Amino acid sequence: MTEKQTYTLGKTSLSKLNGVHPNLVKVIKRAIELTSQDFSVNEGLRTLDRQKRLVAAGASRTLNSKHLKQADGYGHASDLIPWGDFDGNGTKEISWAWENFYPIAEAMRAAAKELNIRIRWGGCWETLNDTTKPTTQLVADYVALRRSVGKRAFIDGPHFELA
Repeated sequence: MTEKQTYTLGKTSLSKLNGVHPNLVKVIKRAIELTSQDFSVNEGLRTLDRQKRLVAAGASRTLNSKHLKQADGYGHASDLIPWGDFDGNGTKEISWAWENFYPIAEAMRAAAKELNIRIRWGGCWETLNDTTKPTTQLVADYVALRRSVGKRAFIDGPHFELA
């Protein structure tokens, strides 16, 4: 039987958690220990100028982002990106392939439940603590619901926020 690979956050990922709410940081740090898919922290706390640029580029839809400093002085969101040797050539890189986001969402759900901290995922805009449906089903349900009311789904697989 093969031993499960365990991962840790690197210095760059940890630095990107500066200014992020301690509860979300706890969940992310626990999730990296639980995950079957290594990941990096791509972004945590944002400036309003950065948020404006992301909205203008279509990468975000709101200037009221949880990535911005909230009333308690912390950002309440972080973006997590799959990291690994996806081509089998020994070179680690990030991946935007959806199949690599699902294990991260499952690890975030498990960590959030274990720590009793409510987490919402941008892949389906649901609080992961409130359901046992597989994350693949949550995304499919969200897309179907948006289409049924004539709207496009805004799927943000890397995004996790305090609920």
